[in-house]
Order: sequence, then structure tokens, then C-alpha cells
Amino acid sequence: MGHSAPPTAVGGLATVPLERFLAALPAGTRLVYDAVADGGGPVAVRWVEPSELEDPTPYLLEAEVVMTAGLPFAGDGGEEGAVDRYVRRLVDAGVSALLFGVQPYFDRVPEALVEACRRHRLTLVEVPSAVPFAALGLEFSRLLEAENMQVMRRMAEGNRHLMRAALAARPEADLLKALMLTVPGWALVVGPDRRTRARAVSARSQTGIPGQEVLDEVLDALFAGRGPRVETRQLPQDGAGWIAAHPLRSARDGTLGALLLGAARPLEAGEQSVVGTAVGLLEALLRQRTEGALAPSQLATGLLLRADAETAGRDETAALAAQSAAAPVGAPLRVVQGFPAGDAARTPGTLGIPGSPGHAASGAGAAGRGSRPSARIDAASAVLRWRRIFDTKLVELTDTGFTAVTRLGVERAVVNEVEALGWRLVISDAVPVAELPETHRRLSALRHRAMETGRTLRASGDPVSVPGLLGRQAGELLFSDAFSPLGALEPERAAGLLDVLEAWLSAHGGWDATAKATGLHRNSVRRQVAQVGDLIGRDLDDAQTRAELLIALRYRPSSYLSTAPATSG
Repeated sequence: MGHSAPPTAVGGLATVPLERFLAALPAGTRLVYDAVADGGGPVAVRWVEPSELEDPTPYLLEAEVVMTAGLPFAGDGGEEGAVDRYVRRLVDAGVSALLFGVQPYFDRVPEALVEACRRHRLTLVEVPSAVPFAALGLEFSRLLEAENMQVMRRMAEGNRHLMRAALAARPEADLLKALMLTVPGWALVVGPDRRTRARAVSARSQTGIPGQEVLDEVLDALFAGRGPRVETRQLPQDGAGWIAAHPLRSARDGTLGALLLGAARPLEAGEQSVVGTAVGLLEALLRQRTEGALAPSQLATGLLLRADAETAGRDETAALAAQSAAAPVGAPLRVVQGFPAGDAARTPGTLGIPGSPGHAASGAGAAGRGSRPSARIDAASAVLRWRRIFDTKLVELTDTGFTAVTRLGVERAVVNEVEALGWRLVISDAVPVAELPETHRRLSALRHRAMETGRTLRASGDPVSVPGLLGRQAGELLFSDAFSPLGALEPERAAGLLDVLEAWLSAHGGWDATAKATGLHRNSVRRQVAQVGDLIGRDLDDAQTRAELLIALRYRPSSYLSTAPATSG
């Protein structure tokens, strides 16, 4: 057949498979040519339309069945070339089949029409004079109504499964499992850090989850845009299937994550409706976790981190903390403290306003009557931003920046996002809820060292570490000795090169990992790393050199700190 689009390609609530419509035709009808049996794909029918026009296509919608008594083929219209052009126009318009009624113009289907339908693969049916076209239209209406009822039932059942899953103990995972009862494919929920939070595969799936490169390409396009949209891809490999990525949005149009779906074919209308419900429920779950009332959660964060041992060790405290951080009960959590980089890090009263380090909520800069509403708005914006980035409700603003309690590992992608906003972090190990207050106290001490160096630090391995034993003065001397040739470059350029070098050293010389961490092409990474090696005159293939440079980078002065991602120059 000239086209084999799935039902979704023709829109509407429901369509009827052509084979079902043909099977329901009254006795006496004869299938002259079956394009599906001749190797065509499944065909949907949206409507049946009688027409005696020489060219009915301007008045047709896609996936219709045309019924004719043969008037277009009377006289010169029966010439072989004219018949061929008629059939070709129908196929180009997406007609699903042609029903030819014998009498009053022809006693049987013209042979030229049979050959043209076979040539262009358009299903052809002969309808006897005893069967009126109106009866065929009524039969199709009955089938369409039955199909619509089935779609409605499937939609209602699918939505009911989703609603139940949203109230379960593990709502995201259970919601995806419920979605797979309707969608014959696979599904992933990823957070703003692009890490997979939940996944499910339907027992009816004909495709597997593609590689990370394919998923990253779709997510890159999705996260680069704004507003409601869906990114779709038809994978080029045979049998690889089709992917759709739906953004999960905050109330302020921020990206909280994404729902990725894959199947062997685009989804039908009823399936799409159930997916829409799933997207809405996932957004509600994420918003509930990262938005909502700000003051109570800030108060709860402060009380949790300053609680005594008895309060922090209670089962009720652990359960509520896990719920607020979207973690399973009993799962370890980690404390993250953030402070603005540069001189603003030493400014008392600094709010945790992303992108605005040094903004003060108190003191002379905020003393004016008109500045207070602005400070409150900025504070709300800051809390919501940090909630989104760390996927938790447990965030409080402090005199030095902010503190968050999260279940995330705070991978490099998250650190990059925060540092691009002009902030630095101190990150604890994951600990039981009962140990959070003591962890917070130890982390505050580490924060002072991080503020001196202007670098993000992790508690792992500290204080018994080479940088910790080396001391700031010796560390700065080590940096100066190693990287003094970079002083001839523009500060921004030098800082960008050092960012790439540090990412490369942290990735153990892995080009692909460095490219992913920095957002650069791997060839750009190679070029910039080689440029640093040439400038400083060191052999970057030597393990001892790599170790020394990585330690030296811990003591970068503020003039070599970059607040923007490196470019591919």
C-alpha cells in the first residue's frame, strides 16, 4: 500500500484498522487486491467518503476510504494513463483503500483500475449493486464508536493505575511500572543532573533502552529549551524504535527533570493521553518535593541540623527527613553547604541567591524600606533554585550562603552547574540521619578552609590528605611554581584552561569523561590540555606530574577562578 502510517499519524481519538473494516463488510463484497497481504504495513481508517469527482483529494483527510460507483472512469477517464493518475493521487493523499461499486456505470471493476491499484499498492474492494454506500458508512460508524469506547476504557484504566501508583511508597518507580501497562515500551525518569531516578520496561516492549549517547543527545535538546515541548527521535537503526522526551517543569518554568519514553512505534492517541497524565503526576511529585511552602521547610532544616542526639536519632525524625529529601526511609543523606566565590564569600549576611553572589539581605545594603520586598523575592528564588538542583525540600539560607540536605551523590555535573552560577560547595559523606547534626558541625569547619581556597571541597579523605597536610602557604607556592607561565595569558583564558586541565586530571586522563564534564568536544579537550602542557613545560603523561598538578590546582588564587564554563576555543 502507498502508506502504512500507524493510527497516531492520522490524529483523532481513535481509528479502525482496515482489516477489521473489511472483515465487517456485508456479504457480496469482494476483495480484489489486498495491499497489506502484498507486503504493506498495518493501515488505519479514519472515515469513509463517497465521491464521484475526477480528483477528490482536495476534499479528503488522510486515512480515509474512498467509495466510487465508477463515474471518474467513464469515457476518457477510463484510459489507462488517466486511471493511473487517479490512483496515484489517492495514494499520495494517504487514502487507505478504494471501494468500487458496480452499476450503474460498470458491471465489474475495470482491469486498468485493478492494475493501477496493484502497481501503487492500494487496497481495492468490489461492492455489489445490492449494497448501498450508506450501509458501508453506517457499518464503519459502528466500528469507530466501538473502537472509541475501547480507547476510553484503556485510558480510564491506565489513569486509574497511575493515580494509585502516585500514592505508593515509591511513587516514581511505581508510576513508571503502571505506565508500562499501557505503553508497550520503556520509560526513564531523570533528574536535573540527568541521573536516572527510576526506570521500567514493559513485558511487551520490542525495543531496549538505547545507549547513553543517544539519551544524552535527546536530553541536550530538551534541557536547552524552555516551556512545554516534547523532543522526539526516530532512531535510524532498524528496530531501534522511537523516543519521546517530556520535560518535567516547575511552577516557574524551571526544569525539574524529564520523562523519556521509547517504543517500537509512535504512540496511539489513547496511549498519549495516559502519558500526559503521567507527566502531570510526575511534575506534581517533583514540585511537592522541591517547591511548596518555604518558611516551614527552612525552619525544619535548621532544627534538624542543630538537633540534639536524642531528637536526631528518633525514628520519626529519620522518616520525615527521608520524605523531605525524597529518599527511602533509612537511606543515608549528605549535607551540602554553599558559599559565593571570591570576595563575596567573606561578606556577612550573604543570601544564597544563585547567580548573584554577594547580595546582602541585611545591613546597610538592605536597610532601605524599598529593598525588603526585593530581598524576600530573591530569598524565595534562591530556596527554589537550590531545592531544584539538589532535589530536596531541606534547604535553608544562612549568613554565608545556604545549606541543603540531599540524598544525591552531588556528582560533577551538579558541581559544574553550581560553580557556573558563581558558587562553591563543601560536601559531606552520606551519613545516617542521626549523624546529620554532627556532620553539619564538622562541615562548617571545612567550609572555612574552602572559602580560603575558593574551591569546592568534599569531606571524603579530609583532614588526613596531602592538601590538608601541605597547608595553604606551601600549596600556593606549589601552584605558582607549576603554573606561572599561564600568567602571560588573559585571566579568563588561563582560568578556562585550568578548568579543563583539572577536569581531565580528575577523570584520570579520560577524554570522553572530561568532554562530558566540561561540555566541550573531546577534540577541544585534547587541544586545551596539550596547550597547558606546552605552556608549563611538563610531561602530562607522567603519573607523578599529574598528581602534583592536581594538588597544586587545589590552591588556585581567585584570579584564576572561572565563573563560566570553558569554551571550545
